Amino acid sequence: MTSDHLQIAGVAAASAVAVGALGLLAAWLLRRRSIRWQLSLVAVVATFSVLVGVVAASRLMFISDHDWGVVSLVAVVSGLVSVVVALALGAAVVHWSLSLREDARRLATPGSFTAVRRGPTEFQALSDELARTSQRLEESRVREARLEESRRELVSWVSHDLRTPLAGMRAMTEALEDGMAPDPERYRRQIRTEVDRMVRMVDDLFELSRIHAGVMRLAPETVMVGDLVSEAIAGADPVARARSVRLGGSVEEGIEVCADPAGLSRVVSNLIMNAIRHTPADGVVEIHGRSVADGIELSVTDSCGGIPPEDMERVFDLAWQGSSARTPEHGPAEVGRGAGLGLAIVKGIVEAHRGRVLVENVPDAEAAFGCRFLVHLPLA
Repeated sequence: MTSDHLQIAGVAAASAVAVGALGLLAAWLLRRRSIRWQLSLVAVVATFSVLVGVVAASRLMFISDHDWGVVSLVAVVSGLVSVVVALALGAAVVHWSLSLREDARRLATPGSFTAVRRGPTEFQALSDELARTSQRLEESRVREARLEESRRELVSWVSHDLRTPLAGMRAMTEALEDGMAPDPERYRRQIRTEVDRMVRMVDDLFELSRIHAGVMRLAPETVMVGDLVSEAIAGADPVARARSVRLGGSVEEGIEVCADPAGLSRVVSNLIMNAIRHTPADGVVEIHGRSVADGIELSVTDSCGGIPPEDMERVFDLAWQGSSARTPEHGPAEVGRGAGLGLAIVKGIVEAHRGRVLVENVPDAEAAFGCRFLVHLPLA
């Protein structure tokens, strides 16, 4: 490369740096303006860098004024065309961004949302992400509405379940005070039974509040699943006998899981008592445990008559108590109609163990329908 070439390259570089520095200053001043001005500035900087470099190099080469004018005119016309193209492109980008802003504004409106894919690939990807976000927001709204409905139902049902026994206990205590009770000992036993039932309800509410607040503390240790299931069956057997429900099951030998013993025991007990509550006389409730590829699986099957498909998603909702499709409850007060907290507690405890719980309808041996609750827990 000759010295002339080096000199021309140096002049061109110096001109481009000078114009570029001015362009950066202008870009900083226009940083809060529309993107169309930013794109126009890019075209102007590029054009002026070439124009200043050509002019400076032309002067060094001592070309004629006519030739210098031709070169300058070509550079100016090219620059004007570049600015017009940049303005058009900037207007298109502004239009696409305004459309995206309108789509983002419509995200806050409940209902279906359809994002129109327009502009370059990045804008189209952003439109797709807005559509996915809208779908997640709609699902969240539905869940929030269901939770709010469940809370209202819970307050209503708990108020009813507390008001009724309280009114009965008031009447019995007044009868005892007035000496009008025909069988004082039976009245005292009945009062104790109602108090115990309300205590269990308050304990369930407290446990559920801890689960929802995320403050439930687990003390994991190695648990023999067979022993835990045997204890749960033994505890529920008197209730099952009182309702003429056959209770049984089996667990594979040697199955262990790392879990909180009290929490897992409550899960199994709640599922068994829920099954007994909805199983008619002479029905069957069975619990089985087995190892699976990535953990253990516990299943509790009853003869409740099945759950309608539209209610499947509500089974573990707070305060959900089932529909008329399930077998009506008859039997002792120990398993009478509750406040719909048991299955919600089951779900909370299982998820706290990083497990999952689901329900399905299954036909039983007598061609009737029942429900099977499946609990899957990881090994560690």
